[in-house]
Amino acid sequence: MRPDANRCFVCGPTNPIGLKLHFTLDADQVCRTTFTPGPDHGGYDQLTHGGIVYSALDDVMANRMFLAGIRAHTARCEIRYRQPLAIGTPVRLEGRLVGQRGKVAFLEGRMFKVGDGSLVADATGTFMVVASAD
Repeated sequence: MRPDANRCFVCGPTNPIGLKLHFTLDADQVCRTTFTPGPDHGGYDQLTHGGIVYSALDDVMANRMFLAGIRAHTARCEIRYRQPLAIGTPVRLEGRLVGQRGKVAFLEGRMFKVGDGSLVADATGTFMVVASAD
């Protein structure tokens, strides 16, 4: 973790109201994490707020780059919500690099319910590479 990211809303370990997600990069270069939304992450009808879903997907894509040693910032992101996510439902997230052209990286993120593997939401993102992640 970079010291300047310690208070990141999604992955910062010292943010008292953050999600505190921990990301890993596996041998296949897929960034992964798990998350269970709690009562503070709700919108209405005991469903997880769409902004929380978006934030987690954006960060799994950004951390795919960071954990590979590349610092990149979101330039554009499009999300498609496939089904509602009830509070308390564990999910797993995956972020993959699908291509890169110069300083522009193209990524995809997916969120699945842990129980049945069904797709909750998916996103595509364009990221601007700004530096190595050192």
